Amino acid sequence: MLSVGTKIRDFSLPDADHTIHRLSDYLGQKVVIYFYPKDDTPGCTTQACAFRDAYDGFKKAGIKVIGISKDSPESHKMFIEKYQLPFLLLSDENVEVAEYFGVWVEKSMYGKKYMGMSRSTFIIDEQGIITHVFEKASPSENASEILNALK
Repeated sequence: MLSVGTKIRDFSLPDADHTIHRLSDYLGQKVVIYFYPKDDTPGCTTQACAFRDAYDGFKKAGIKVIGISKDSPESHKMFIEKYQLPFLLLSDENVEVAEYFGVWVEKSMYGKKYMGMSRSTFIIDEQGIITHVFEKASPSENASEILNALK
């Protein structure tokens, strides 16, 4: 997993409308990138709604919030509409960005191993350098933890 002090290389991913976004588009402002396993599942919905509910605090502080999962742009579109999510969701269907960040990991459920997205959050400063890493982020607490860390 990438660590504090790492300069992030540029990447590009599509949003829910298939518009391509590059990390370099947001240089000059703080960016929160949170990786999550799957749209419209209990933990991921809790986390997304917590970011939604705290969004005014991020916006007032000039912080860009970006959620990334393996889901398709179409899945993101439905998730955004269902829960009125005001921030960007990007689709990493090939898990290239997740692998780069080190959040595409082996998981285990009922003794069966599989690859999946680790719920992890990164705060990136105005120069594109990681300032905070939240491994195994709590779906309900992650957004408030980030706002507290940035005060």
